[in-house]
Amino acid sequence: MSVAFVTGSGGLIGSEAVRHFAGLGLDVVGIDNDMRQEFFGEEASTAWNVRRLTDELGPSYSHHSIDIRDRAALGKLFQRYGGDVAVVIHTAAQPSHDWAVRDPFTDFDVNAAGTLNVLQNVREHCPEAPVVHCSTNKVYGDRPNDLPLVELETRWEIEPGHAYEQGIREDMSIDACLHSIFGASKVAADVMVQEYGRYFGMRTACFRGGTLTGPAHSATELHGFLGYVMRANMERRTYKIFGYQGKQVRDAIHSSDVVSAFEAFFRNPRSAAVYNLGGGRHSNTSMREAFAEAERITGQEMISEYVEANRIGDHKWWIGSNEAFQADYPDWKQVYDVPMIMREIYEANVDKWVPGS
Repeated sequence: MSVAFVTGSGGLIGSEAVRHFAGLGLDVVGIDNDMRQEFFGEEASTAWNVRRLTDELGPSYSHHSIDIRDRAALGKLFQRYGGDVAVVIHTAAQPSHDWAVRDPFTDFDVNAAGTLNVLQNVREHCPEAPVVHCSTNKVYGDRPNDLPLVELETRWEIEPGHAYEQGIREDMSIDACLHSIFGASKVAADVMVQEYGRYFGMRTACFRGGTLTGPAHSATELHGFLGYVMRANMERRTYKIFGYQGKQVRDAIHSSDVVSAFEAFFRNPRSAAVYNLGGGRHSNTSMREAFAEAERITGQEMISEYVEANRIGDHKWWIGSNEAFQADYPDWKQVYDVPMIMREIYEANVDKWVPGS
C-alpha cells in the first residue's frame, strides 16, 4: 500500500491534492478539522468539500478530523501508516494577515508548530517520504514594495528592464522588512522545512505560492482573492478595496497547476528545495482588472467600497518567477490563466452564489 498523507485536505489545494494523488493510484489519508470555519465563519467551512471527497473517492480516501497542533493524535496516525507513506503534502494553515493579528498564539501554533509536528513525524515514521510544504510569497514580507514600480491606468507594474521584470525570484531577501504576524509564522515554517531537508537529509520542498485559486475555494473576505471577487459579484456583496487605488497586482495559479507541480517533485524529489510558484507572467491581474473580468462574465457591475489604508505588509505588485522550478522540472506546464480561472469559478458556483438559482 502506498499512501499520500494530506493535511488541510478539505481546503483548496488539499482537496485538489487528494483527488490528484488518488487518481495516481495512491490511498489518501486526509487531515482537516475545519479550522477555516473557526477562522472565517460558516461560509468558509470546508465541510462540504470533505463530504464531496468522501462520496467521490470512497475507500481510497480516509478522513481524520485531527488538529495538527495535537502532537499525540498526529503521531498515532503517522505511526499507523508508517513506511507506507509515500508522500506528505502539507497544506494546513491559518492563511490570513488580518486574522493573525487577532490571535498571534493560534496563528503561530498552527503555522509554525503545526509544521514542525508534521516534519518530526515524517522523520520518525516515514523518513523516505518527500514532504511538500505550501509556503507563501508572504515570506518575502513587504520587500517587493521596494521595487521600482510604475503606476499605469489599471495596475502597478515593475519598471521595464528590471531584473525581476519576468517575475520575482527566490534570491529576493526575506530579511529587514515588515512581514505581518502571519508572514512571520510562515517564515518560521518555511525555514524549518528547509532545515529538516538539510540537517536530517529529508526530501523537502517549500512552494512559495502566489495567489492560489480555483473553484474549490471556500472564498471569504479575508482569504481567497479571485474566488471572493466572483462571489461578491454574484451574490451582490460590497467588495472592500484596501488601498493602492485598487491597482495592486497578483499572479494567480489554479490549484490543478499547483498540484501537478507537487506530483513532479514527488516523482523526483530534492532536499531542502525552495521554489516560487504562481501564475507568473502567464496568469496575473490587478484588482481593477479582476473586477472588469468578473463583470464580463456575469454581465453585472461590481459593488465596491474604497478604503484608503492598505493592509499592513500587503504587496503592491507581486508576479513571481517559476524559472527555478521549471529548470528542475522542465516537463511541468501551466494550463490556466486568469480568465479561465474566473470563468471556472463562476460555472462551479452559479447554483450556490446567484440568488434564485
